[in-house]
Amino acid sequence: MTPGPKLTSRDTTRLAAAAAAAVANVYSNQPLLELLASRFSLSLAATGWIVTVTQLGSLVALLTLVPAGDRHDRRRLLLRLAAALVLVLLVCAASPSTTILLLAMFGLGLLGTAMTQSVIATAASLSAPAERGRVVGAAQSGVVVGILLARALAGVIADLAGWRAVYLASAGLVAVAAWAVIRKLPPMPPTNPGLGQRQLLHSMVSLLRHSRVLQIRGLLGLLVFAAFGIFWSAIALYLRSPAFGLSHSAIGALGLVGAVGALAANRAGHLADRGLAPQVTGGGFALLLASWAILALLEWARDPTPGFPPAMVTLPLLIAGVIVLDMAGQAIHVTNQWYISRIDPAAQGRLVACYMLFYAAGIGSGAATATFAFELGGWLAVCVLGAVVSASGLALWLGTRQQLTA
Repeated sequence: MTPGPKLTSRDTTRLAAAAAAAVANVYSNQPLLELLASRFSLSLAATGWIVTVTQLGSLVALLTLVPAGDRHDRRRLLLRLAAALVLVLLVCAASPSTTILLLAMFGLGLLGTAMTQSVIATAASLSAPAERGRVVGAAQSGVVVGILLARALAGVIADLAGWRAVYLASAGLVAVAAWAVIRKLPPMPPTNPGLGQRQLLHSMVSLLRHSRVLQIRGLLGLLVFAAFGIFWSAIALYLRSPAFGLSHSAIGALGLVGAVGALAANRAGHLADRGLAPQVTGGGFALLLASWAILALLEWARDPTPGFPPAMVTLPLLIAGVIVLDMAGQAIHVTNQWYISRIDPAAQGRLVACYMLFYAAGIGSGAATATFAFELGGWLAVCVLGAVVSASGLALWLGTRQQLTA
């Protein structure tokens, strides 16, 4: 891989695989909470700290390690991050106590997020402007697939070989994926070697204050990921309710369905490179809104037309809704990153970190409001909430599309 010339499909596949292997470690603990509670004698409520400290590690990474890519050689930085991540995975697999486990989970959030976003920034830096949408889109598809598959496969591996095997397998995957990418990278001198950590943070604040593109695209990303947080936080509650009574494995399989939608949206980067980024954004929010209409029909499908078993109606609706939601959200996300990567080639690490802060805020606010909506009015209230958030994104795009040039 060399900066500037067209990256091959094999190069982009390697970048996507490295991003997927890294980000999976931030989310793979979610299906394992019951097993970890049993092993470490924790209450189910206390296991929430496992997720909390992991996400805290992610936040710290966005404020420290991800921006640091602008003042270090990215090749060396990725090598160090990958080596440290493998080490922490091995510590996690061998955790003898709750304290060690929580420290390891913080490390997984920190290093998994830092490596993931460093791969995205590297992809943007290596690609020529005419192909940036394609390359960033491919790498970002790896991130989404890694998140979705982590939730689905972690439970399967744990059932077969125990929860420790999940982290041992992940250590091997990270090592292989990182080696495949790093050995192909050219030296990538730092773009801002003289910046200290305080200066990096100050420049991030300056970017957030003065870049209209970052502000608008960040807010659009926040609304997209709020919609994601609403769906993925509430759907398990809905499908585990007496009306459906699905198993955790069956619910986890929705991650595989979502991956289909995410991969289908990979074309968004190509379309952005052709000058169609505004249309992709508008179409994405229209589809996102439509996905909630499809998902709301699940309430009707619980008591469908006589002669049709409920499963014959609910399953196709659920699959269609998940695919459309993930395809729409991923298309907007890729387009957002296409816009942001064009702001300043010398600040890719800081731009990615700033944008992902909006992502974290969206996921967190969506998850918090989803459970409240479900308790207040059931699944229909969740769908109304998701539709309102999606419509807000569409309205924001309509109101600001003239301020951005493709």
